[in-house]
Formats: sequence, C-alpha cells, structure tokens
Amino acid sequence: MKLKELLHGLDVLELHADETLDITGVHYDSRQVMRGGLFVAISGFQTDGHKYIPKAAENGAACIVCEKKPEMQIPYVLVSDARAALAVLGANWFGHPADDMCVIGITGTNGKTTTTYMIKAIAEKAGYKVGLIGTIRNLIGDRIIPTDRTTPESVELQRVFRLMRDEGVQLIVMEVSSHALDQDRVHGIEYLIGGFTNLTQDHLDYHKTFENYLAAKKIMFTRSKFAVMNADDSHSAELLRGINIPSITYGIRCEKADVRAADIEICARNIEFEMLTPNGNKQINVSIPGLFNVFNAMLAASVCMKLGIDLDTIAEGLKSVKGVSGRMESLPAEGFDFSVILDFAHTPDGLSNLLSAVQGFAKGRVIAVFGCGGDRDNAKRPIMGATAAKLADFCVVTSDNPRTEDPTRIINMVLEGVRSEKTEYVVIENRREAIRYALNIAKKDDVVVLAGKGHENYQEINGIKHPFDEKIIVAEILEDMRCGRK
Repeated sequence: MKLKELLHGLDVLELHADETLDITGVHYDSRQVMRGGLFVAISGFQTDGHKYIPKAAENGAACIVCEKKPEMQIPYVLVSDARAALAVLGANWFGHPADDMCVIGITGTNGKTTTTYMIKAIAEKAGYKVGLIGTIRNLIGDRIIPTDRTTPESVELQRVFRLMRDEGVQLIVMEVSSHALDQDRVHGIEYLIGGFTNLTQDHLDYHKTFENYLAAKKIMFTRSKFAVMNADDSHSAELLRGINIPSITYGIRCEKADVRAADIEICARNIEFEMLTPNGNKQINVSIPGLFNVFNAMLAASVCMKLGIDLDTIAEGLKSVKGVSGRMESLPAEGFDFSVILDFAHTPDGLSNLLSAVQGFAKGRVIAVFGCGGDRDNAKRPIMGATAAKLADFCVVTSDNPRTEDPTRIINMVLEGVRSEKTEYVVIENRREAIRYALNIAKKDDVVVLAGKGHENYQEINGIKHPFDEKIIVAEILEDMRCGRK
C-alpha cells in the first residue's frame, strides 16, 4: 500500500516522506518491523517508542510515524497523537473491515465476559455468524485466537476484524475495557449498540480517580448509536449525560426499567426468572447461578431485542449457555462430598457478588481462597479482605498475580480488611499450597471458592509468567487426596 493511502484520514502535522513510498506493514513493536514497514512510535506508560526508532530503522522501516522528530535521518510523519494515529493506520491497512459488520460493545466493571457469551449464544440461535472479542479468547466462527488483553492493540484489533469479515462474520460482540478506551485502542470504531453492566472500584492504579475511570467508560457511548443501560446502577445516567442517543434500561429494583426480572429463583446450578419486556413477557432459564447473572442475561436479552431477535429465540439462546470458563465455574470433584467453584472475581463488588451467590446455595461452609494482584489498585485490597471475611465462613489469604510487587506486602494490606471481621482465616502465600489446604479442610457440603484467577493459566511472579491453571491444579490435588497424599 502507498503511504498516501495509508495516511488517509490522519491528522498530519508534518510530512517528511515520499507519499508514493510502498509500505509493507504497520507496526508498533520495533522488533516486528520488516523491510518496508511503517513504525509507529508510541509514547507508552512504561517506555517511549521513540527510543526504538533506530531499532526499527535497523530492521528496515521505510518510514516513522511519531510525535517527536526523529534524531536520525529517516522519512517520518509527525502527528499529535500516535495512539490515535495507529488506530487510523490499522483501519486503513486492513480496509476498514468493521464497516461491513455490526459491532456491539459491552463495558463495565464486572459481567462483560459472561454477557458477551450470552449475546453470542442468542445471536447464533437467530442465525447470525458471530465473532467475539474478549478476555478469555477471540472467536472467529468456531476458531479460537488467544488474547493477552481484554481489548487488543488497535492494529491487532483491525487484523482480527479483517479475519472475521473474510470468514463471513456478520455480528461482532466485544468487551471494551476502560484501558482500551483511554489508550485509543478502539479509536474510530462505531458501535451499533453499547451495553453497560455496572461500575464499581477497579483500575484506580491506572485511572487515579473514580471520575477518570467513569469518563473512560463514557467514551464508548459517544461512539454508539444505541445504548442499553443498567437502571439499578446510579452511574448509568452520568454515562449518557450530554450524549444524545436512544436507549433502553434493564433492572431488578428499578420499577421504571424497560426490561425487568420478576419471580427470581436462584439455585445451585441455574437461575430462573420471568423477564418483563416491552415486547411481552418470557420465562428465562440460564444454567449459571448468581443474581448478577440475572442482570447479565437481561442486558444480553435487551441487546438482542434491539437487533430484532424475538423472545422465544432469546430464551432458547440463554438456555443454551452452559457456563463461561472461569466464571462461576463448577470444577469436577468426583468422590468428594464438597464442591469447588472457580471464578475471576478480582474486585470488591465482583467478590461480593460471587460469595453472596455461593452463600445462597451452600449447605455447608463457604471457604474463600483469594488474594489481590500486584502493581494494581492497592486501595481495594483491604476492601476485598473485609468483603471476603464478611461473606465467607473461612478465608485462605494467598497470592494472586504479585507481578513485580512483594507478595507479603499485598497480603498484609488484604489482612487489614480481613481482621475487621471475626471470621477465621489462615495465610498461605504459595497459591498452590493455599488451594491444597482449602481442599483438605473441606467437609461435607462445603463449597471451596477459588477467586481471582478464573480462566488464567499462569501466575505472574517477579514479572515472569509461570504455568498455573487452577483447573489442572485442583484435579492434581484431588487425585493426591484420593490416593491418601495430603
């Protein structure tokens, strides 16, 4: 592609390159640049991409897009915002694939993953070929593409969009994180429908204030044609303030919500409720427990009603959802008379929802195994400790992903909250041993809840990711217990 075509729609401050240059690819990682490539130097949060211009040149970069003039002789394009520029360049390079598909964005603190899977299930029942972009994986039809982020970097996102379009995907449903919105990873994407789950404390290590966190989430609705909002969450009004788009609401407590749930029954393995909608009422059954999944199901249903999908198909789609990896997932425990639940809950609200749901069906004790991530919002650590101690019958405080932080320091902050309650607890820093301890003390009808890591198959310690899949670990420990090895 010619440089001139690639720069279409880009706000260029200075052009010091031949517009007829043949460009072979768009890159933001200097190590991936190939001969004839365009390197975008991003001023990052941990490092400055401008430092890697010499490396990009060494690898054969034909031109640089940058916010600061290069200190070496090389063709360059000066822009005011390299992140936004990368999004524009990526869309141009891959031919604006999202323009040919319907894109639905789901944002909020908790519930994004489960809601997107519910929407996917319903839409597929209705005959759509659906692409999904999310925390656990990207799906193109039946093909799985691994992902490291809730929302990929903008040029990578455009590549996935192009693959989806080429494989006949008609509808994309994607999780949209606050980081992605703030960092322009989804810059230029227009959402047919924007859906909101809820907003509670998270990511304040990055956003610094809750107001900044909310403002980042709001960006998605400035780019949406229609909104589906949680009437029971007070932040819904602020997210749409000053944005003139049509919307509908869903909720349980708010009687003015357009879509409501009545006669809710929550069991150990499913939820049932009557969904009251402007299109009529429908009995809903979802094979995932927890009141929060009533909210997720209503959001998914509301989005799909806007797509024109009928209530019968919506009910069939929701009934077909058999669970999402690492989200209120019941792990096999054959031969034992206790249960093991795996969940990604890593915020105070997420942990509260999880433990409240488990308390709703547990006949014995609820044993919570949890910790907090390092290099992240440390203000939530004592809150999570207090939440777990208040809602669990026994707490095993351990490490999550300490990353580059001292695990003992993290645990001590969590314990500030745990000690505010009278609940029994132990501290076992080694997460595998913490899980082993919890399984060994579990008695008849107890529920062991592993919170924080969910679908993750690694544990990050000292900046290194070590293999750590709790599904495998639980299976190994239970096998040891069957063989008498404690």
